[in-house]
Order: sequence, then structure tokens, then C-alpha cells
Amino acid sequence: MNRRALAFVLLLAFVPAGCRQQGKRSVGMVPKGATQMFWQAVHAGALKAAHEHDLELVWNAPAQESDRSRQVAIVDAMINRGVDGLALAPVDRSALVNVVNRAIDRGIAVSVFDSNLDSARIVSYVATDNREAGRLAARRIGEVLKGAGKVAIIDDMPGSASTTARVEGFKQECQTKYPAIEVLEVQFTMADRAKARAVTENLLSAHPDLAGIFADHENAAIGAALALASRQNHVVRLVGFDSSDQLIRYLKEGWIDSLVVQNPFRMGYEAVHVIGLRFSGKTPERSIDTGSTLVLAADLDKPDIKTLITPDLRPWLESGASR
Repeated sequence: MNRRALAFVLLLAFVPAGCRQQGKRSVGMVPKGATQMFWQAVHAGALKAAHEHDLELVWNAPAQESDRSRQVAIVDAMINRGVDGLALAPVDRSALVNVVNRAIDRGIAVSVFDSNLDSARIVSYVATDNREAGRLAARRIGEVLKGAGKVAIIDDMPGSASTTARVEGFKQECQTKYPAIEVLEVQFTMADRAKARAVTENLLSAHPDLAGIFADHENAAIGAALALASRQNHVVRLVGFDSSDQLIRYLKEGWIDSLVVQNPFRMGYEAVHVIGLRFSGKTPERSIDTGSTLVLAADLDKPDIKTLITPDLRPWLESGASR
């Protein structure tokens, strides 16, 4: 074997398996789920960033948003596939640490989005300022209840950093600005809207004087709205979280008072963009706040709100740029 051929063989030995051999670096993206409109918008934003940085996006998600073990298995598969980067929305802030460390030890650049991870080794954390989003919800509850009343919190699951921060922000704002508001014990739904509906039904029965509900994620807000609608209850004021066609319909019908809306398209974009910057030898920001907005029914016709809650995702999702 001549010297040039030997050098080529040695070079191949140090190229990991995966799409780098096809001329493109690849980024694996692992959200908490895939079916909700939120995750579809994240996917579209990620595809836009992948296109701009000439990356292949590899998308995979657990069927259930509470499935920690499945998410770990998906990340493991991404590592074995040989992706160059990884963008992860961890179901649990501690349960995913070991597998993320394995990825980083393999030289994979990791960004975390939507919900935080107990690791200082990631490239960037891209998310809503969830504590501030919780405060925003509390200010709306305080306003509509005139600073007094009994309020329930319907949460996702223990260990979810994003919703835990929302709950903490909500409670802190109520304690500081609305001491006459009584916040009940947090109820968990494990990202199941049927369970959220049942939890709300139980709360309405156990607390006839319930004045407000903060439902801190899409499934919780839908389940709570269904419970209120089934009882024709327009007295309890529900502040929900996120945006979807169903949530917007309940907002228009008055079962939901208001929604705290994130910017999932930007979140997906930034989560991949920071990895692209790292590949280019640049140093991305360590933390990126993608913002949150309180939306009332009266706001729905405003151009900026329309763009936020109903972005046109088709150009990206139909492009077939990921696999």
C-alpha cells in the first residue's frame, strides 16, 4: 500500500459513523414529544437553522412526554448513529445527565432546550424564562381575581425543570403581590390531558369556592378547559400555557381566560443554530431566553400575535429536510 493510500485509510478510521461521510454534519434532535403543535413548531424552527448551517437534522421523540427511559434510549441511539450534535429537551433534569455526558465524552456538541438539565457541559440552554412566565400567569390571575381567592395549579410531572420553574414563579409572585390568594397543593397530570380533566373535576368538587386555575402546559390547559366546559363553568378563571388550535378555540369560547404563549419556532431554531455556531468555531451564548407573551381573546387578531400563535410551518415541515 503506498503512502497516500495508507493516509486515506487512517483518515477514515477517525471519521465516526453517520452522515458526516455523506458530506454533511448531522444534529440529532430529541424533544419531549412530537404530536403537540408546540413540538411541531420546534421542529420547523430547527429545520430552518439546519438549512442555514447546511446540517442534516435527525428527529426522534418519545410517544409519551413522561417517558424518561424511552428518551434515554433515543439519545443512546443518536450517539451510536454517530451524530455530530445533539439538541435535547430533557423529560427529567437529572435522569438524562448520564446519557448526555456520554454524548459529550464522544465529542458530540449538545444544546438543551425547553427544559433545563443538571449539567454545566452543554453548549447552550435555549428556553423560555419559565420562572418569569409563571410570574406573568400569576399577575393575570391576581388581576382578574382582584387579588383574592382560592387558586389551583395543574402541573406536568415531578422532575420537569420547565414546569417546576413556572410553578415556583407563580407561587412567588402570588406570595409577594397577592397575599390574599390561597394557592392549593400542586396537582400532577404526567402530561395526560384526560388525567388533567379528572384532576380539575376533582378540584371543582372538593373546592366549590375555587376561583382560578393555572394550568402550566398544553395538556393540562386542555384538560382543565374540558372540565370547565362540561360543567358550563364560566366562574373559575383559567390561565393556560402554550398555544394550539384547541386552546385557541377554548380561549375564544371563554373557557380559558388567557394563555401564556412561548415561541417554540424560535426555540427550535436557536437550539440548532448554537450547534451550527459551535461547528463554525464560534462561542454561542450560554443561555438564550426565547420569550413569553400573555394572550387574551381580544389579542387574537393582532398581526404579531397571529404570527406567534399560528406560524406557517409548512415550508419547513414539508421540505423533507430531516429523517
